[in-house]
Amino acid sequence: MKITLNDTEIFASTGGREFDPSGKTLMFIHGSGQSHLGFMLQHRFFANRGWQCVTPDMPGHGLSSGEAFKTVEEMADWYASFMQAVGIKKSSIIGHSMGGLIALELASRYSDLVSKAVFISTALAISVNDTLIDMAANDESKAIAAMMDWAHGSTGHKHQHTVPGTSHMIYGSRIMASNASGSLHAGLSACKAYTNGPTAAADITCPNLTIICGQDKMTPRKTGLALHSALGGERLEIPHSGHMSITEQPIEVNKALQAFF
Repeated sequence: MKITLNDTEIFASTGGREFDPSGKTLMFIHGSGQSHLGFMLQHRFFANRGWQCVTPDMPGHGLSSGEAFKTVEEMADWYASFMQAVGIKKSSIIGHSMGGLIALELASRYSDLVSKAVFISTALAISVNDTLIDMAANDESKAIAAMMDWAHGSTGHKHQHTVPGTSHMIYGSRIMASNASGSLHAGLSACKAYTNGPTAAADITCPNLTIICGQDKMTPRKTGLALHSALGGERLEIPHSGHMSITEQPIEVNKALQAFF
């Protein structure tokens, strides 16, 4: 699906199905340097089980044009505008990594648009190393390689995972490389600058689920536990997954989402 929003052409995956905003809707929110492709195994799973799924690429990411936003707050406002533009009156939202920070802002500031919220491999704040931010600005391919190494757990590194015959590290690298130049740096910088997590979490009243991964080096378990404590909702842990749980351990993620929804 393609729409024009704020004079920018935006692509949103619908899981291979025609999108009907009047149905029960799930909106997936991608992280820094990612796109709709990161959630492919989730939105197709639910789209083929009666849900209306939509995974928009933010400007500068995936198949959307435009420039990447520089703050999490801008991103949350954009998602609210997207929902209104395509006719979504209320949706469950699923945010991964930086997408979880966006989901915090979206669910707290636009509670009328959000029925349930899921936070995957994320935290109240994501402290990004300055060296990685500089690398993203000056040698993006090197930053992507470092992030893919850091983002995957032991099964992702050994290719012993739930999508046999594929390399998640290469797949993830290709997704990140397909975004507009500068979008990764913008996303990482936005994560580092975001400080409103505790306040946003305190304002969230909708049912919520936090999915924490035991081998996550980017948003470690202790930060996921702090997020869950602040939200006070449900919690599920995947001990053997790294940060990229949505591709590394999609069956376990999908089971958790299905039970929650």
